[in-house]
Amino acid sequence: MRTEISTLGEFGLINHLTKNIKLTQPTTLKGVGDDAAVIDNSGKRTLVTTDLLLEGIHFDLMYAPLKHLGYKAAAVNFSDIYAMNGKPQQITVSLGISKRFSVEELDEFYAGILLACEIYGVDLVGGDTTSSLTGFSISVTCIGIAEDDKIVYRNGAKDTDLIFVSGDLGAAYMGLQLLEREKSVFGGKAGFQPDFSGKEYILERQLKPEARKDIVQLLAEHEILPTAMIDVSDGLSSDIIHICKQSNTGCRIFEERLPIDYQTAVMAETFNLNVTTVALNGGEDYELLFTVPLSLHEKVSAIPGIHLVGHITKPEDGYRLITRDGQEMDLKAQGWNPIEE
Repeated sequence: MRTEISTLGEFGLINHLTKNIKLTQPTTLKGVGDDAAVIDNSGKRTLVTTDLLLEGIHFDLMYAPLKHLGYKAAAVNFSDIYAMNGKPQQITVSLGISKRFSVEELDEFYAGILLACEIYGVDLVGGDTTSSLTGFSISVTCIGIAEDDKIVYRNGAKDTDLIFVSGDLGAAYMGLQLLEREKSVFGGKAGFQPDFSGKEYILERQLKPEARKDIVQLLAEHEILPTAMIDVSDGLSSDIIHICKQSNTGCRIFEERLPIDYQTAVMAETFNLNVTTVALNGGEDYELLFTVPLSLHEKVSAIPGIHLVGHITKPEDGYRLITRDGQEMDLKAQGWNPIEE
């Protein structure tokens, strides 16, 4: 069954997509249905972040299921709030929709958003819809809260601080390469079904990434407050340089310490790509990259799923990668930049 969006109209569509939303956050006083949402943060600092995702630039519906896309659109915004050491609480979702989409397809997209909201404990409180002549566009704004003295910015790193990253790197990029390859092989062939067995992890990292709420909670439980933090969206090299520039420091990253999953390494070899380059520049990992004082080395290292990858240096020392054989190379911000596409 296919229901044309035009049969509902703008407000009918909004009512249809949001009719089953249940508010869970005590800070949400009013959600969808008025001129604005109403939020009471009781004296805590409010954090606000926005992501714009455009079809053909940030996602390809040839291989991105709409439910996964909805989940990802929400999760990447939550990740920005966690990177400030905050807690996401509400989101708004605005869509530009072309005539090729049906109500049922938008139901799938919203199912993904609402699943992410349920898992992370976030309320969907508003948004907007409009027609689009250029495909599907998605704008998500996330609102979070944090205690004033617990917010972690990018500009607090100091010389000798240690650099840690959660999880592993490069998997999302290799998942994208795999999907792009299969798309080119597909070439419009009827009944084409790629074999993704044994590659599920890298595909999930690309299509349905998770925000690292668990890492923020573990740091809090161990009473560790990073000096600087960012989520790895553009690639570790680009993102550590963001921290260094805003903190007025340099850095040393050690190649041998980069955490890389087995599937990522195998796929990099298949594509004849240097796995270190993939780990440094792939992007879309949404892991947390953070710095802590040297004195916290043992305390942070004891937390599972966190990896020491380098240390902060004086600004005149620059941004450097120490290779496995001990050579030093310039670390460059070569992660994805959509403005240059």
